[in-house]
Amino acid sequence: MTGTAATAPNPAPAPATEAIRSVRDRLIRLREHPVEAAAGFAWPAIGPAFNWGIDWFDAIARGNDAPALVIVEEDGSRTTRSFDEMATRSDQLGVWLRDVGVSKGDAVMLMLGNQVELWESMLALIKIGAVILPTTVAFGGDELQNRLERGRVRFVIAAADDTPKFDQVTLPFTGIRVQPSRHLSHEDARDGVRSDVSREGREWAVYEEAFEKEVGPLGHPGTAPGDPLLHYFTSGTTSKPKLVEHTQVSYPVGHLSTMYWLGLRPGDVHLAISSPGWAKHAWSCFFAPWIAEATIFVSNYTRFDPERMLTTLRTEGITSFCAPPTVWRMLIQSDLTAGEGCGVLRELVSAGEPLNPEVIGQVRRQWGIDIRDGYGQTEMTAIVANSPGQPIKDGSMGRPLPGCPVVLVDPLTGEHTDEGEICLELSGSRPLNLMTGYVADEERNAEATVGGRFHTGDLASRDADGYLTYIGRTDDVFKASDYKISPFELESVLIEHPAVVEAAIVPAPDDLRLAVPKAYIALAAGHAPDAATAESILLFAREALAPFQRVRRVEFFELPKTISGKIRRVELRQREERIAAGTETCDEYRDDRLRDRDRA
Repeated sequence: MTGTAATAPNPAPAPATEAIRSVRDRLIRLREHPVEAAAGFAWPAIGPAFNWGIDWFDAIARGNDAPALVIVEEDGSRTTRSFDEMATRSDQLGVWLRDVGVSKGDAVMLMLGNQVELWESMLALIKIGAVILPTTVAFGGDELQNRLERGRVRFVIAAADDTPKFDQVTLPFTGIRVQPSRHLSHEDARDGVRSDVSREGREWAVYEEAFEKEVGPLGHPGTAPGDPLLHYFTSGTTSKPKLVEHTQVSYPVGHLSTMYWLGLRPGDVHLAISSPGWAKHAWSCFFAPWIAEATIFVSNYTRFDPERMLTTLRTEGITSFCAPPTVWRMLIQSDLTAGEGCGVLRELVSAGEPLNPEVIGQVRRQWGIDIRDGYGQTEMTAIVANSPGQPIKDGSMGRPLPGCPVVLVDPLTGEHTDEGEICLELSGSRPLNLMTGYVADEERNAEATVGGRFHTGDLASRDADGYLTYIGRTDDVFKASDYKISPFELESVLIEHPAVVEAAIVPAPDDLRLAVPKAYIALAAGHAPDAATAESILLFAREALAPFQRVRRVEFFELPKTISGKIRRVELRQREERIAAGTETCDEYRDDRLRDRDRA
């Protein structure tokens, strides 16, 4: 294919670039003054034409030799790209993608792991105005068929090892295959692709061809701030995944709030543990670091090794580290002293699910650094967080971030309250960092925005200082003996027991109380799933919780999770219903035995 550069030079509208830079620099300057930062905050004023890849990334990247991306493999090999290299290579790829047929507004499925081609493709697709559908490499044929259809995908970019998964797909699309060029010569990669035809007779274009010739900067595609840019499927913890649409500004510019929460600034080296294909990857591994002009550091592994990660934090100059609660729980099971001496490590954050206070306390005692929790959804950027200069209240996820009109609303009355559903006010100006809506789902859009607010479906409480504490999903909170039970609150206590790595609380049907709290437990190494361990956990919970919160049953069980790592409590609730109906058995331990023993 013949690649040609656009004849018109990149106009790079200075007002948009400088507007973003001005807001960013103010947030960095006030990184330890959250009240002042929020009080005077206004989202950047973006003109009628805007493209984040050209108007922001290229503006900070041209001639910038600082590392934009560092990827370290399990064998120690690494790939490093400067900001300038990323700008140039994404131009080359963008020109070639246009020649392949990708046009502004076309939906492109991007199914790559943590490899340099993922970041090149994201930038190139942004620059040409395509709509990107990031997809995890863990999916197979049925899931891919569904997503291709719902996302109206016309093009697919996938790694060579994953292209056979598309043989089952019956929908038409143009495929672009990324060969593992780190292990093959350029010629071998091209020949391998050209000779490969799928069982469906589909040929895959050769990604590596994009870099055969030099090109000039891409011309501005004429994208507007409200043009669609990203389609993300939600993780589906309680229902069928929803398809979320973000624009050229809602994620790319909206992640100024995420940058503020992460505490990033120019020159930082940010390591985030996140899987491509999910919104969190765009949060911490793309937009927020590059808004800050920080280096994205990726540590690839087949199986997570806590000791190796601690060594990486100590030796690679990492200044900020973001990991999900599952990783933090694994780290505290290892020797945290191996992470001491990380002289430049400044920021620790957790996201994905609420982090239990016990984990925060253990890391604080060993490293002297607070893990700062934050909250957001696929539908938006970070909206609540413990920002860098804010005193930490264990168990709280912090206060609303600048530009985020967060309110708590009583689900029954719709009135403002100190304990209710987390919502964003839509009256006046719509928050810039909120999605456009759910694609082709007007019913869900209407439900989500009823009453002039965006409803997250999450419950929280607010204290006198404005700190929010997560309670749970509206679907997860339940009543036992007419008392409201927050699964997260009980789980936070259980995880303090040395035998418990993870816990999930769900209601178990009960003739007397209607429902009682039951704990599904993932055990720490060295602890047996037996009656003695169960009794120890039940006694621990009895002493730490109020009588109405008491955990009445325990079962040792592999917790079901979404492919992005979130616990699917809905599956556990359904299992409890089957157990109650007698269609399924379980091996659980009950506190009745403890009461009977106490009476004796």
